[in-house]
Amino acid sequence: MSTGDFDFTDHSHRRYNPLTDSWILVSPHRAKRPWLGQQETASKPDIPEYDPKCFLCPGNHRATGGSNPQYESTYIFQNDYAAVKEEQPVLKADNSEDTLRNRLFHVQSVRGNCFVICFSPKHNVTLPLMSVPELTEVVGAWQGLYNDLAKKAREEAKPFKYLQIFENKGTAMGCSNLHPHGQAWCLETVPSEVSQEFKSFDKYHAAHNTHLLADYVKLEMEEKSRIVFENDSFLVVVPYWAVWPFETMVVSKTKVANVAQLDDKQKKDLATVLKTLTTKYDNLFETSFPYSMGIHQAPLNANQEELDRSWLHLHFYPPLLRSATVRKFLVGFELLGEPQRDLTAEQAAERLRKLDGEIHYTANL
Repeated sequence: MSTGDFDFTDHSHRRYNPLTDSWILVSPHRAKRPWLGQQETASKPDIPEYDPKCFLCPGNHRATGGSNPQYESTYIFQNDYAAVKEEQPVLKADNSEDTLRNRLFHVQSVRGNCFVICFSPKHNVTLPLMSVPELTEVVGAWQGLYNDLAKKAREEAKPFKYLQIFENKGTAMGCSNLHPHGQAWCLETVPSEVSQEFKSFDKYHAAHNTHLLADYVKLEMEEKSRIVFENDSFLVVVPYWAVWPFETMVVSKTKVANVAQLDDKQKKDLATVLKTLTTKYDNLFETSFPYSMGIHQAPLNANQEELDRSWLHLHFYPPLLRSATVRKFLVGFELLGEPQRDLTAEQAAERLRKLDGEIHYTANL
């Protein structure tokens, strides 16, 4: 691609996201504006290891009754406030007639279940403050849940098709309980974001006879400018088409369809990635860095076609922009036109790449 006098660090341009078939506006010249806002002083969080009022701490009563066991590692239980139900009446929709309602108003019944994944019994830790062995247990718990729900779908006809594992970290991301935990929602349908990725994978394969993410990994490893961190099994990049200022994607270097397929080496490598990346995030503004993170993978009990199109990867969407309290909002043009960013993906990757991924900033306070 010939760029002539065009400067990607100074001239506005659009970048295409082949995963979602969408565009983002990049305005790098705006990043040169002087920042006169508040500069925060780093402080060590004063959070107890055990909180008797926390609904997720070991041994405590939960909000709807019952109590947690005295768990000593990662613990999973059914969400007391699940977004979907396993049992509910069948929705009978008659769309046979060509009416305005049938043309415009489509509805589907959806069943499933939701789970809470307590990463640690300690109330005062987050992923970067956990050890690699502890994070390996978290990955193992994800694998166990994936396999267990797949088995229940096969043997008990449970309405489980797709398992969306995710974490909302911090109050900025709407987290209602600061005990270290993630969630897993299991539906009888494939969610829209994942479904769109699958469509993009199919389209790319039909055109190029290869997997989109296989080519993407190859290209990022050749160009290197957007790589934040890598090990034998995984690549961490700020995607070329990133929307959020310090958005990252963790991609398996080789074809792995789902988290359950990870071997012991890959499990440890993923745990190392989780610790390194989240440590870098916290060190960026010396704060407990908020984000939404999720795993995209193959559906449960996937057929061969579904396995072929699936490629395990994780998305991290953090909102912070300039400091521990200044965050990006998707408003105005970004809601009504298309997403926009100032800092380029390459600039964001360089900042994250230079940060320490082993020693957490609180160790020096």
